[in-house]
Amino acid sequence: MAPSDALLVTMTPAMAAAVDGWLQSLAGVRRMSPKTVEAYARDVRQFMAFLTAHLGAPPRPEDLAGLRPADFRAFLARRRRDGVGPTTLARQMAGVRSMIRHLERGGGTSSAAATAIRTPKRPDRLPKPLAAKDALDVIDTAETLADEPWVAARDRAVLALLYGAGLRVGEAVALDRSDLADLTAGTLRVTGKGGKTRIVPVLPMVARAVADYVALCPWQPGPEGPLFLGVKGGRLGARIVQLLMERMRGALGLPATATPHALRHSFATHLLGRGGDLRTIQELLGHASLSTTQVYTGVDAARLLEVYERAHPRA
Repeated sequence: MAPSDALLVTMTPAMAAAVDGWLQSLAGVRRMSPKTVEAYARDVRQFMAFLTAHLGAPPRPEDLAGLRPADFRAFLARRRRDGVGPTTLARQMAGVRSMIRHLERGGGTSSAAATAIRTPKRPDRLPKPLAAKDALDVIDTAETLADEPWVAARDRAVLALLYGAGLRVGEAVALDRSDLADLTAGTLRVTGKGGKTRIVPVLPMVARAVADYVALCPWQPGPEGPLFLGVKGGRLGARIVQLLMERMRGALGLPATATPHALRHSFATHLLGRGGDLRTIQELLGHASLSTTQVYTGVDAARLLEVYERAHPRA
């Protein structure tokens, strides 16, 4: 793969080729999502642009071995002056470290200086769940806001999947007709981040909502076609679902935190509140690690200890 023009602006050809190799590894070996790879590529380009000004010339792979912790702190300070927040700074340093470690495995550089830098602390920002009644009202009211019956059925089905099955909005609109193969048996195939597929159980109410929409939809794109369609027959976009939730907030008097993602968060929170265990919720949500589920559901140490004491045979 030839280095892109954007990389060559702030890097030597050797460095650009090395970075391209790292990006290909993220996509092909680690199976990161295209959006994540794109974000890491953008972060490293910004780091290389900084180094070009900082060192006086586009950096070469061997130049990274001479970087000190002060050089990385200077990069973070510059990004802060540009108005970048701690969450983005943490992601950028994660990308830079990953890239340098990749180059280190090939020899000629070291990740010691990058590893010595403390990652900026991310703010504690948890999504706020809806009350169970509000979440159900969202689903029941959705079909009253559309003029055409099939659009009303579609909106109800999409929101039912977010709250009833814990799907991300991007996962819901990415569903194809073929993913419904086992819907009558109470399961749905979902492709999540990084192209990872999981099977989620579907409540009868949710399955009926999806089936009602399919029966009313004026387009029948075939088994490999998209499940949810827009009014012009193309795949439904996530932005349409976000706008729908904006209308729902106005209709039901809900706060600005009532977003499509809040329905997914409500799914997890309400399961946990009724005795669901973290590992099962992790699998249902499609999280790669249990720590993500812990943060996502706002679980504190006391709750983790409670689950541990209830489940461990020697507790």
